[in-house]
Amino acid sequence: MSLNIKQAKQEITNTLKAYLQKDELGNYRIPEKRQRPILLMGPPGVGKTQIMEQIAAETGVGLVAYTITHHTRQSAIGLPFIVHKTYHGEEVAVTQYTMSEILASVYDLIEETGIREGILFLDEINCVSETLTPVMLQFLQYKTFGNRKLPEGWLIVAAGNPPEYNRSARDFDVVTLDRSKRIDVHEDFGVWKEYALRNGLHGAVISYLDIKKENFYRVENTMDGLQFVTARGWEDLSEVLLVYDSLGMEVDRQLVEQYIQMPVIAKDFANYLDLYHKYQDTYHVEEILSGTWTPLMVRTLKTAPFDEKLSVMGLLVSRLSESARKLRLMDTLADRMYDDLLQFRDVLSADKAGSPEDGPRPADLLESLAEERQVQMKRSAAASRLSKEEQELTQREIGLLEEYAKMLRTELGGDAAAADAPSADAAGEAATDSDAAGSPAMDLVRERFRELTTEREQLVEATSAQFDNAFRFLEESVGQRQELVLFVTEITAGYDTSWFVEHFGCEAYYRHNRELFFDDVEQRIRNQLI
Repeated sequence: MSLNIKQAKQEITNTLKAYLQKDELGNYRIPEKRQRPILLMGPPGVGKTQIMEQIAAETGVGLVAYTITHHTRQSAIGLPFIVHKTYHGEEVAVTQYTMSEILASVYDLIEETGIREGILFLDEINCVSETLTPVMLQFLQYKTFGNRKLPEGWLIVAAGNPPEYNRSARDFDVVTLDRSKRIDVHEDFGVWKEYALRNGLHGAVISYLDIKKENFYRVENTMDGLQFVTARGWEDLSEVLLVYDSLGMEVDRQLVEQYIQMPVIAKDFANYLDLYHKYQDTYHVEEILSGTWTPLMVRTLKTAPFDEKLSVMGLLVSRLSESARKLRLMDTLADRMYDDLLQFRDVLSADKAGSPEDGPRPADLLESLAEERQVQMKRSAAASRLSKEEQELTQREIGLLEEYAKMLRTELGGDAAAADAPSADAAGEAATDSDAAGSPAMDLVRERFRELTTEREQLVEATSAQFDNAFRFLEESVGQRQELVLFVTEITAGYDTSWFVEHFGCEAYYRHNRELFFDDVEQRIRNQLI
């Protein structure tokens, strides 16, 4: 049975959790020899590597990843060297091997991060050279390279492409398959779209594939050679499009073909991208979201073809997603800063109660917090479990802590005693729910934190207005039926847009969602009566 990549991710996560489960004595409940490696087989570019990174980040384990085709037998198994041993009174020369580069990377990660459990991911496992094949089969069966063994608590996931996608791919023998867990995966646009919306891929890519789902993933042998388009290709193209947009640079068909290596689809998308930019110029999305659209824009969309309406709704959803994501990140950052300032306050109070004369300066405490976050970020990056979003959030958190520390040094002159002077204002929004006495340092930090929370509230109001205006414009231009149903569905499917509605509400969304629900019930009743 073939799974989509989301189902495969859950299956691997469940396997990892089961393998790492221990009994009351601290032993793994599933013995190591029964912990089968996973063979993850599927077409190229569907996201096999990415789900490994996601699993590591979500479960808190380490990740070491290798594309095994880049290795020789020597780098995989290690180099031989001679040692002398004595057996029954006779000295003999014995061949041993240095540690495999791959296994050494696992031990390096353990030493560097302290994370003792994880995933060893070996990509293109069935495309290795003939000399390396026996070594890899031995590793899958016994978890050893030469005379060195993979540490306990590490799950092996080996990925490969079926032979129809790679002429150098080989089939596994029965012995290997009987000692492995095989998971077959296939492409699935619906699952990929969830990922695309979650990670802010370019709106033109998402809306184009919404209209032409059949162009999401194709691999064909033609008279002109192998032609293909994959999920990886669409995502990489999206990254380039976003940067080109920010630089005001034009995208032509030649650039698209560098990522979408099926000329007919590359041409079709390039033409669509031209229309997408035309719709941006025609409908002025920022004016719609600010509530300043013109009657002409309403009439133009009202009489537009269905595909054009879908594209305009895609533009709106994409822009709403950007605003909602910005708010979500700021909301998370405010929560983190609040926790940091609670910790800062507690340390200040403890130092005041202990030896205030010799205690650390408040600015030093904030800088120490920033250094802690920096170390944590580096460890997560070393363990390959630091997402782009997590890195962005942590960098902003570190930046604010350093900014607060600099502010304290400027305002207090680096005087530790000044931090312990009585405060005229013990109230504030951050870190105020305690009996600890106030201080100038806390007053200053609270004031700066208020700026962050004020900015957050302003962003909530602005994003709420954008959602309301988008619904009002569509109600005026497309009416109450199919197009609005699709718009509500897209808001629901989007990670950031659905997060916003869940946390801050949207009356128009709730109203249309109820209508959609009642329409579905009515249709089901009609179907039952027919």
